[in-house]
Amino acid sequence: MLQFQPPGFVQQVTDTSLGSMVYYTPVATLEQKLPTLLFLHNFGGGASAYEWSKVYPAFTHNYRVIAPDLIGWGQSAHPVRNYQISDYLTTIAEFIRQVCTPPVVVVASSLSAALTMRLAISHRELFQALFLVCPSGFDDFGQGAGRRLPLQLINTPFVDRFIYTLGAENEVAVRNFLERFLFANPQRVSPEMVQAYLASAQQPNAIYSALAFLRGDLYFDLSLYIPRLSVPTVMAWGEAAQFTSIKLGQQLAKLNPQAISAVQAIAGAGVLPHLEMPEIVINLLQQYLRKFT
Repeated sequence: MLQFQPPGFVQQVTDTSLGSMVYYTPVATLEQKLPTLLFLHNFGGGASAYEWSKVYPAFTHNYRVIAPDLIGWGQSAHPVRNYQISDYLTTIAEFIRQVCTPPVVVVASSLSAALTMRLAISHRELFQALFLVCPSGFDDFGQGAGRRLPLQLINTPFVDRFIYTLGAENEVAVRNFLERFLFANPQRVSPEMVQAYLASAQQPNAIYSALAFLRGDLYFDLSLYIPRLSVPTVMAWGEAAQFTSIKLGQQLAKLNPQAISAVQAIAGAGVLPHLEMPEIVINLLQQYLRKFT
């Protein structure tokens, strides 16, 4: 949502095979030929490009910053469908080809970070480097990490909608989720963050992508793919991240030390350190980008 974007950013739109994708970029760089720095947000109720909005303004002088709302999230199209992994692999690749200037540096988190790794394997030509925060397929090493409700409940008509309404479409629930599960320090959750997540969760048909994630339709075992990764990669991990601990990141990195050069621990942060402690993530990303400039 444009109202939650930093000053100087504008909203643009491109078409994909599943509908329009909204993205945000600085108006000052629309005509400049700068290398692309692409930011991809996490999945989950209320997710959108806002997630990275405290980080990407720091890079607008040297990069063409692009931050989309993925299909089914934010203000992008919300097709009524049973979302699958292939939907995101396809539309993210389409978006990079249509909007960016490959090869690109991609900054991504959690499940979108894991999907980016898969794309970097199958479409190596699109990627220059990856900076990934808490990447996980949520079924890594065959151990499910994300589902917290019984499938029978999630798949029950009307009950699934009630769960979404109760858990994502009201201010109290959104604040509670950010404070209890996504942040290490609940005092860092601001009213703006709550309103941004709430506005995304209340978009028409937002329930379909959210339930696909909640059911586990988008989960996969990232450990099966990492050995084939060749794009230079670094991981950053909030030490207090729930669902996917930093030990997972260390296990994943050991599968391919040639591509994954480091797992940077961020003390005192949860699964969204870029929203909770953006100054730390900015510094880490700046250091990493120096290798490619």
